[in-house]
Amino acid sequence: MTANFSGPLEDRLAIRELLETYADAVNRVDRDLWASLWVEDSHWDLSHYPELGIVSGKAEIVDLWASAMPHYPQLSFLLNPGMIRVDGDRAVARAYFSEVYAEPGTGKDKRARACYNDKLVKQDGKWFFQSRSFTIIHQS
Repeated sequence: MTANFSGPLEDRLAIRELLETYADAVNRVDRDLWASLWVEDSHWDLSHYPELGIVSGKAEIVDLWASAMPHYPQLSFLLNPGMIRVDGDRAVARAYFSEVYAEPGTGKDKRARACYNDKLVKQDGKWFFQSRSFTIIHQS
């Protein structure tokens, strides 16, 4: 059985901080911070939503995220890593998250629990998202 957490501790900590920075940027709707976490040739797999599919390229990913955020008012996004495996300047990670937001129009709480499966790359000593694949586990 492969360990859920493997590779240099320093890299695993840096990746955890990348994941946590992503959550912080989402909660604060900080476009610049959120954008800084992706490499230029990144991919965001939102196939769980067939109308979105897979978005490629940092600019396109950031534009999609920025246009979506107004639909999630009062968002609370909490994340928990489940796996981080580092191999040199590449890594894979899995992070589970829970989000709660006010449904536009009604103000009722909407909740989702989901998972990101990530491929990460280290460039100039810093970790970035190369690809993120999104899957909903439960929604209410």
